[in-house]
Amino acid sequence: MEPSFSYWERTAFIDHADVVIIGSGLVGLSAALHLKKQQPNLKVTVLERGFLPSGASTKNAGFACFGTVSEQINTINQSSEEEAMRLVAYKWRGLRRLRENLGDGNIDYHQYGGHELFMEHETENARNCIDQIAHLNKLLKQAIGKPDIYAVANAKIADFGFNKVNHIIYNPYEGQLNTGRMMRTLLNKVYNLDVLVLNGCDITEITREDNHINLITSQGNFKAGKVILATNAFANQLYPELKVIPGRGQVLVTKPVPGLKLKGTYHFNEGYYYFRNIDGRILFGGGRNLDYKTEETWEFGHTDTVKEKLITYLKEVILPRQQTEIDYWWSGIMGFGEEITPIIKQVRPDIFCAVRCNGMGVAMGSLVGEEVADLALQT
Repeated sequence: MEPSFSYWERTAFIDHADVVIIGSGLVGLSAALHLKKQQPNLKVTVLERGFLPSGASTKNAGFACFGTVSEQINTINQSSEEEAMRLVAYKWRGLRRLRENLGDGNIDYHQYGGHELFMEHETENARNCIDQIAHLNKLLKQAIGKPDIYAVANAKIADFGFNKVNHIIYNPYEGQLNTGRMMRTLLNKVYNLDVLVLNGCDITEITREDNHINLITSQGNFKAGKVILATNAFANQLYPELKVIPGRGQVLVTKPVPGLKLKGTYHFNEGYYYFRNIDGRILFGGGRNLDYKTEETWEFGHTDTVKEKLITYLKEVILPRQQTEIDYWWSGIMGFGEEITPIIKQVRPDIFCAVRCNGMGVAMGSLVGEEVADLALQT
């Protein structure tokens, strides 16, 4: 039975919105921000099924990155040099837009640089990546205007105290941020523009009635002129034809580590593992490649296979010879697909989607949100 709302609740919160955005993550809130900047009088409502934004926006690692050497090579092999560099430029612009929108101080942004690690058994892969550095640096300079992006930095191995690592490729232009502060700052921005964000509201069906769209939810029915779907990995729960595959990322954070030497973001195994410093601790996640099928899930949680692998790498490679305790475990759900670009399009009359960020939501989310907002305004 539909809840019984008071006159005040219905007129101030429930009644017809010009645009309803489904999903209060980085993409959804960036779309709301852009809509209100373009047309301040628009009535914009954001519906979120979780207590906090579900999915990945409050659960990611806070990497402000645009790709390691091995990731660039994989993208080129999967598509082309032109497409790979277009994606690099897009992520670079997306990160700049995020910082412009929110301010570095508000999101605790630090450009400590990014590092790609190669283990002792990865000699051939390391050599192949190192051989490609000069060529990639030329390509990336054209894409983002920065010289000498990648460089071998093997001396850092001893500085950081790593074990079983033979090579490091360093990128000084990558950074890190505080994911929680990013989302709180973004929420405050949209609140101040009179965007309504309602949590605990699960959308079960979307239908068209006369001249509006009807959203049937766990909290009652909402009416909208237009709808933007910004649920990333969860998109095909409402529209199965959208080719978005969920991918769970499992993450840990250690207790404070005395004398921690690490500063920056770190990737290894073609980006499937990633770690960074945060508040004197190590954040470490990944392992989705150990069992792709199991990790293709909308369910949050952990598996022993991934947990054991993360703990092993933590104790044997990242912090060898140190007693380390784990303080937090969590997981996030990312959205992937065969194509490397996000899906930004109209899926039904007056219904638009901005999904499939392929694990790069921090870098891409601001622009993806803006693009779908522009599409909704122009259509």
